[in-house]
Amino acid sequence: MITRRDFFKKTALSIAGAAIPLAALEIVDPKKLFAEVAAETTSTRWVFLVDTYKCVGCGLCVKACKLENEVPYDANVSRTWVERYVLTKKGHVYADSPKAARDGFTTAKIDLNADGLKDISGEGIEKAFFVPKLCNQCENPPCVQVCPVGATYQTADGVVLVDRTWCIGCGYCIMGCPYGARFFHPVYHTAEKCTFCYHRISKGLKTACVQACPFGARQIGNIKDPNDPVTQIIKTQRVGVLKSEYGTKPQVYYIGLDEEVR
Repeated sequence: MITRRDFFKKTALSIAGAAIPLAALEIVDPKKLFAEVAAETTSTRWVFLVDTYKCVGCGLCVKACKLENEVPYDANVSRTWVERYVLTKKGHVYADSPKAARDGFTTAKIDLNADGLKDISGEGIEKAFFVPKLCNQCENPPCVQVCPVGATYQTADGVVLVDRTWCIGCGYCIMGCPYGARFFHPVYHTAEKCTFCYHRISKGLKTACVQACPFGARQIGNIKDPNDPVTQIIKTQRVGVLKSEYGTKPQVYYIGLDEEVR
């Protein structure tokens, strides 16, 4: 006998997926953004702020996230990760994130995965920086749209969650995410991603990664609250979002984001 779960899984896997190309950074227009925010009827809309100038690539955020959200510590997957970018004077761009930067960056050599480690001399480096990444909790989330069984859904305050009891493991949400933020949980074999630690923020607590960061590189706030420190920064400082041309309206904002960031 075929189970309901198997039926939906086979049905979903019979549909062809679409490849999603890379896109660039866009600087946020505060007037346009807050005009849209004002038009919303909800009193809370969670947003995330990342200050790349403050990130040192220590990996404490990744450790905290894994422990808080039961992602196996040694598994090569993570809800959040930190990328290191190295730009050379010859115009080359290298990026790596060994073990999602769980242990920080213990060597100056760039991890090129199958191509091994690349050693770049200090004299040849134009600049280097770190960029934390996570689910962008899109206003128009493609992962919700492609889920055939409603396992991925969006809360009234904007956070996209996954119901493991409904997820059939078809992988469409993973393919549909332009930010590479989703993966299969190695234990539950269902779709997994950052949830802004919804179980914490809905109780007035900070996310695990925000609490763990000793440099204040990560913040979470309510953009509907004009007095929220995160809202004030987005209103008054130059912030950007990733891959805006997809129309997803990402809700992770970056300070100091270089155009080389993928």
